[in-house]
Amino acid sequence: MGQELSGKVAAITGAASGIGLECAKSLLREGASVALIDKAEDSLRSICSELGANAFPLAADLTNPASVSMMMPQILERFGKLDIFHANAGSYIGGEVVDGDPDAWDRMLNLNINAAFRSVQAVLPHMVERKTGDIIMTSSIAGLVPVVWEPIYTASKHAVQAFVHTVRRQVIKHGIRVGAVAPGPVVTALISDWPQEKLDETIAAGGLMEAREVADAVLFMLTRPRNVTIRDLVILPHSTDL
Repeated sequence: MGQELSGKVAAITGAASGIGLECAKSLLREGASVALIDKAEDSLRSICSELGANAFPLAADLTNPASVSMMMPQILERFGKLDIFHANAGSYIGGEVVDGDPDAWDRMLNLNINAAFRSVQAVLPHMVERKTGDIIMTSSIAGLVPVVWEPIYTASKHAVQAFVHTVRRQVIKHGIRVGAVAPGPVVTALISDWPQEKLDETIAAGGLMEAREVADAVLFMLTRPRNVTIRDLVILPHSTDL
């Protein structure tokens, strides 16, 4: 039998929009309580007021270590436990390295790597103590297949993959599962400047996925029997050459 999510407590970073928000909605529909974590405090409160009593807005700046350290105490104060942690927050930079902005790279790498790793470490002691838990990290197909037009982003997601594969083996003995969902191109705020006509055409041609399709993949990972770990789940739009 698969794992039931009713009564579970989840926390998702980058949950004010995109993949994070769709994953939160999916878990809420399955009967879980969800802490939606994002630095967009006003948006979080508005979203959670619509999602119901089981949705908890938790404002945090993941690039601020002090803010991250306050994340877990607030989750425990509200729910008393944490079963699922989805390290989803991240940003994107593409383009030629020769024309790039190293300061912008630093900001992206800090969020995609340092902040992600720190947030996972923050929740692990609680899961180790309880001898159970699920950690999902939002990676990317770029973490498995180097994408020539986004070398810095690709490097950040390769780091995520290495972290997932090593931490997973460290915490198996504690009953904790660790896995990565690795989507291809998804309709998120990262492409919010696209003209609607181009967006519609690309989706119709199978070149983009919706965030809810990634959420379905995450739900599949979380509902496998406890003796099964989905280490990497790659999800691509049909007409991709990656």
